[in-house]
Amino acid sequence: QVQLVESGGGLVQAGGSLRLACLGSGRMFKDYSVGWFRQAPGKAREFVSATSWGGSSKIYADSVKGRFAVSKDNGQNTAYLQMNSLKPEDTAVYYCAAIRTTGTTRDALRYEYWGQGTQVTVSS
Repeated sequence: QVQLVESGGGLVQAGGSLRLACLGSGRMFKDYSVGWFRQAPGKAREFVSATSWGGSSKIYADSVKGRFAVSKDNGQNTAYLQMNSLKPEDTAVYYCAAIRTTGTTRDALRYEYWGQGTQVTVSS
C-alpha cells in the first residue's frame, strides 16, 4: 500500500511556472514508477507525464512536451512535475499515481495508487 499526497498547486499567470510534488509513503516509493494526470472541468482525465522508478525513462503528452519536466527523488520519496510556460489550457486538477513497474505507462487503469489531487489554475 502506497499513500500519495500532491502539493504545489496554485494560481499563476500564463507564461509562469509551478512545481508540483508528490510525496509517497507506506511502502518503498523508490520501487514505484510515477505518472501525472490532470482533469479539467467538463473533460476526461488525461495523461500528462510519467517517469520510471529510477527516473531513467520519461514520457510526456504531446500537449506538454518541451514545457513540463518530470523527475523523481528516491532519497526524498518524492516525484516532481516542473511546469513551465504555463497556458490557460493547463488549468486542471493534477493527480499523481504510482505503479510498481520498471517502465512507464500512459494508461490510467494500470496505476495502483492515486493521490487526491492539487488544483492548478493558469490565468490569461
